[in-house]
This record gives sequence, structure tokens and C-alpha cells, in this order.
Amino acid sequence: MRIKLVLGFWLLGITLAWWAVAPSGAGLAPAAGAVGGGAAWWAARQQMIYLSGLWSVGLMVLAMLLALRLPWMDRALGGMDKVYRLHKWTGIAAALTAVLHWGAKESGGILKALWGRGSKPARDAVLPWLTDARDFVKDLGEWAFYLLLAMIALTLLSRLLNYKHWRLLHRAMPVLFLALVFHSVALMPLAYWSQPLGQLMGALMAVGSGAALWSLAGRVGRARTHAARIQSIELLGEERTLAPIEVVCALPSSWPGHRAGQFAFVRFDQAEGAHPFTIASAPDALGSSLQGEQLVRLVIKPLGDYTRTLHQRLRVGQPVDIEGPYGRFDGQGSAHRTQVWVAAGVGVTPFLALLEARQKESAASAPAHMHYCTRDAASDPLLPRLRTLCAQAQPAVPLTVHSAAQGQLLRPQDLQDLAGPLDIWYCGPQGLGDTLHAHASTQRSWRLHRESFAMR
Repeated sequence: MRIKLVLGFWLLGITLAWWAVAPSGAGLAPAAGAVGGGAAWWAARQQMIYLSGLWSVGLMVLAMLLALRLPWMDRALGGMDKVYRLHKWTGIAAALTAVLHWGAKESGGILKALWGRGSKPARDAVLPWLTDARDFVKDLGEWAFYLLLAMIALTLLSRLLNYKHWRLLHRAMPVLFLALVFHSVALMPLAYWSQPLGQLMGALMAVGSGAALWSLAGRVGRARTHAARIQSIELLGEERTLAPIEVVCALPSSWPGHRAGQFAFVRFDQAEGAHPFTIASAPDALGSSLQGEQLVRLVIKPLGDYTRTLHQRLRVGQPVDIEGPYGRFDGQGSAHRTQVWVAAGVGVTPFLALLEARQKESAASAPAHMHYCTRDAASDPLLPRLRTLCAQAQPAVPLTVHSAAQGQLLRPQDLQDLAGPLDIWYCGPQGLGDTLHAHASTQRSWRLHRESFAMR
């Protein structure tokens, strides 16, 4: 809902600023047979070119800002995973409005065939020092448009590229944005610049350009990055390519501390870049190293090309960059609602930290019920630890295990036996999350909280 509201208000603000300077009735073309219809259609085309261009560049500015991983955005949107989801949909919306912009421009051929060029409005004047660059800027914008569509397509079809190659491609997005800003500045009507619309777009493009340059300089997240080292590594299982690994990292004094349920961007390899991993330990649960460094635990399951080879790459004492912490997945809720925790697969990691935080009687936490979905309970290396933590929590957390190997699949209806309105905290694969979301939308007493690491 927050994503829709942010996109809606962002586009509404740009639209209202355009409407304030647009000719009366702009964009409302008459029927084809009406008197003077040709001139009206040409005028409507011109205004649609302007409005769709404003939408597209405005959305790209928002995408650039969201990519900065600013802490206040983490708080405002309810977690950095929500920030990245908004970033993704903003990029998609920018591409769609760019298609609309391109389509409005290409519609000139149809209008020429129907009414000729006689009623086509004259070109609006642009900034004087960019008048001679009009043709070059148009070509630049067209090529940038094609590249934008290609990048968005590769982002959506994420299976075509591994994370390393996708990351390198995505690093070029700020360059593309700067080219489109130049296109917009050079072709925006001169009359706009003296109006609130021009001041708004000028400010947005300046801020967006600053964000793009910040990203190109590699400064995103730098202030929240801490030079840590690997304290210990443990393989949780016998099958080296399938078992999760537990990595304990020693952090410097600059680490601000974290809350149970948060995650961090972790960079083991400079060439690979940072990946988001949940911090699977409660604050101070592991104590400190002999050197007095704070310790945190990561539990990493081999789900992709990179994580399947981590057990071969990592070594004790290896330096690692940890950026964060981020996220608002705290497992808390209203005192008048029943807390239900649902974990599936690697999604159990934030709940391990939340349960560790409940091991002390002073925690005074609200009661919670835990559902854990696993492929095979008999061989799950994390299940024994989960059972122990649930039993020793204050108060104890009832645990229900759903083992797919035994046909024990979780159904949304399984949660309906719990009394009272529910606060459901879910972390796991998207499919089950979507199923819970669809069911929760039909239950007025359910409130679903999801954390998603689909950050591309």
C-alpha cells in the first residue's frame, strides 16, 4: 500500500504542476470528425510528449534517491526491503512512462497522414544556449530510451544474468539517468523554467543528478559500512554444497549495534559486491571476541551460484565489509493482537535472532506462535536449534513444524484456529508469501508483515 501511495502522490505532484501551466483543455482531443480536430490532436500530442517526459524523468529521480539506502527511508517505508521494492516498481513505472513518451512522439506519423503538417504547432522555444543541440539531444534521448528498456528487461528477467553481472550492468544506470536529464533540460520549453513546474523539475533533476554522481563515486552506504573480520565458520550439515554455513563476524567499535530481526549488506568479495543477509543472532547474544569486538552471526543457505561456493571461499580471519544494520522486521505488534511467526527455508534466520532476544526473563515480550516450513524435518540442520530456542523463550513460543517430505504443507487456514486478530510475520519464499497475502486480504482481522530480499 505504501508503494502505491508514494508513486501516486509523486506522479500527482508532477501532474498538477504540469496542469497549472498547460493550455486550457490540454490533452483532451476532440473526436476525429470535429471541426479543427487536426490542430487539437497535434496540440494534445505535444502536451502528452511533455507530460510523459516529466513523469518518466521524475520517476527516475525517485529511483535514484531510493538507491542511496538512506536510513530515514528505511524508517519511513518500514524497512530497506520495502525501499528496494519501491525502487524496483519506480524503475518499471519510469520505463512504462518512457514508452508512453516515445509512443506520443511516434504518433506524429499518424497525425500527418490524417491531417497533414499544416496544423502542427510550432516548436516551443528552449534554453537559448541549447537550441543548436536539439537534434543531438533528441537522438541521445532515443538511444537512452532503448537502453533503459533493455536494462529494465534484464532486471525483470533476473535469471538471464547472475548477480555479479547484473550488478555491473545496474551500475551503468546512473550514467543513463544523467543522459536523460540532459535530454530533458535541453528540450523542456523555455516558458516552463519561469513557472513552479520548471523550478520543481529543476530541483528534482539537480537532486537526482547528485544522487547519480554519488552512486558512480561508490559512496552509497559508505558511511554505514564497517570493516569486520570472520571470527569463525561452521558448516551446518554433512553435504558441503547443500548445507548452510554459520559465519560469526567480529565488528569494530564503530558498529552501532542492531535489533533482532535486522539484516546487513555483507561484502566478502570486492568483485562480487554486497549481498543482503539477515543477522541471525540477538544483540549481545554472542558476547565479544578476545579483542573486545562485538560478534554477530550470519546463517547462509546455498541458494545461488555465489552462496553455493562460499564454503570454499571463506576463511577465518578474512576481512569483510558489513553495511547496516537495516530493516524493521521486529516481530512485535499490537498488544491486542496474537503474534504469529511464519518462517520458510532460509526465512527462519530473523526468527532465530528474535527467539534469542526472548531468552531472558527481562525481555517481557508478548506471546507468539511459530510455524516453520521445511523440506524435510528429519534432516533440517536448523530445526534442533529452533526447537530449543522456542522452548526456552520467555514466555515459551509454541512451535508447529510443516515438513514437505511428510506432506505437512502449511495452509493459510491452519492459522485460523488461533484466537483473536492476528499479527502475522512472514519471511520466506515469495510463493507462500503471496498465498498468505491473498488470504489475509480476505480476513479483516489479519495483519501481514513480510520481509523480502528480492532486491533486483
